[in-house]
Amino acid sequence: MIVSTKGRYALRVMVSFAQRGGEEYIPLKEIAEAEGISQKYLESIMTTLSKAGFVDAVHGKGGGYRLNRKPEEYTVGSILKLTEGGLTAVSCTSQGASACARAECCNALPMWEKLDKMINDFFDGITIADLLKENK
Repeated sequence: MIVSTKGRYALRVMVSFAQRGGEEYIPLKEIAEAEGISQKYLESIMTTLSKAGFVDAVHGKGGGYRLNRKPEEYTVGSILKLTEGGLTAVSCTSQGASACARAECCNALPMWEKLDKMINDFFDGITIADLLKENK
């Protein structure tokens, strides 16, 4: 499993919002500059986060983005699942994957399913608040 730049950048931005306290709206341009992310690419990430209800967005003068929950209420797993579409090690265990013709006789399938559970449990057990604590 490789987490894409979209997932990594979304996580960075969410941590950045939490570091700033989450009260004020931060303009897209300011976020892009602070995080060294292309404004156009960041716009697509922020749209994803906003549509999923992870951040609040205000358009126009004085607008921008901010967290709409406490950092303790966001898990790394929820952010990565949103941006990555899931957290699976192999395609045959991903949600909505077309049925594998060998699923009935695949001796490795239970191992892959256990790995997926470990990955999901690991990332679901870490919050944005936890990341802030670890970086102090």
